Amino acid sequence: MSEPAFSGADSADIAARAARAEVSADSTAERSTAAGETMRTPRSPSQLALRRFWSNLGARVSVVALVLIILAVVVGPYLLGIDPDAQNLTASRQPPGNGHALGTDLLGRDVLARLLSGGRVSILVGLATAASALALGTVVGVVAGSAGGRVDSALMRITDIFMAVPSLLVVIVCGGILGPSIALLVGLIAAFAWPTSARIARSVVLSVRELDFVKAATAAGTRRPTIMRRHLLPAVIPQVTVSGALLVATAILSEAALSFLGLGVVPPQASWGNMLQSAQSFTVISSMPWLWLPPGLAIILTSVSVIFIGDGMRDALDPKASR
Repeated sequence: MSEPAFSGADSADIAARAARAEVSADSTAERSTAAGETMRTPRSPSQLALRRFWSNLGARVSVVALVLIILAVVVGPYLLGIDPDAQNLTASRQPPGNGHALGTDLLGRDVLARLLSGGRVSILVGLATAASALALGTVVGVVAGSAGGRVDSALMRITDIFMAVPSLLVVIVCGGILGPSIALLVGLIAAFAWPTSARIARSVVLSVRELDFVKAATAAGTRRPTIMRRHLLPAVIPQVTVSGALLVATAILSEAALSFLGLGVVPPQASWGNMLQSAQSFTVISSMPWLWLPPGLAIILTSVSVIFIGDGMRDALDPKASR
């Protein structure tokens, strides 16, 4: 039997079908590639914020510096193996060397050992103060913004009073009356640092509570504490966290100032602030820089790192702020 012959029309139809199949295959491959690229690209708000934060050179360097400082003050004393409170009057005010990398102080104590031990206290005071102030300020701001009316007015007037009081003077007076201690220092600094976070939290709540999903939850009969916990608080936390980074730096500087005046951390417990007490003498400042320069540089480096991290967090959470 002879093979069937195809007409010109049939050949053209077969070629067209083959071309369409090829185009369809190419389109499918392109869609698969695009889908793969989309899956590899972070799209969630947290991932985008992290990418913006890490693209900030200052914030990136500050994170590395702060991590190294924290590791040094946490692990360093164990690796060094020197008692920061051990006195040796025969080795008083020795310059760096002879087994003491940063020299010794007036009582012959190792400066490096006290620097690492004091860093624990200073950073702990900063973190504890910031956490306490943020917690109190966030609660006050969320309640004030959510309740409105007389409650909002009363809480904001209390906030204004605390902001108007000279906090450093009150802390000095209370420290002089009650005696210096770390717990009192944290409590007093936090007591006058919370109004900033309270105002930030209130401003965020005032804008978020007007959004449709919050109004819908209210219209559906959802209780106010539930709305505050589920809708308002998650919107507030990222904003107050940025201010918390600045509070850490402020608390570290406040501790240093008060300890320098003898109203902060009580010796022999070391802190960066009370290590600077030796710099009250012009002789020490001019001829013994190893006694005051290390704690001073540690305070500056830690505070600057925290501030840069706070700036990076602000830019990451609010990209418009960096424009």
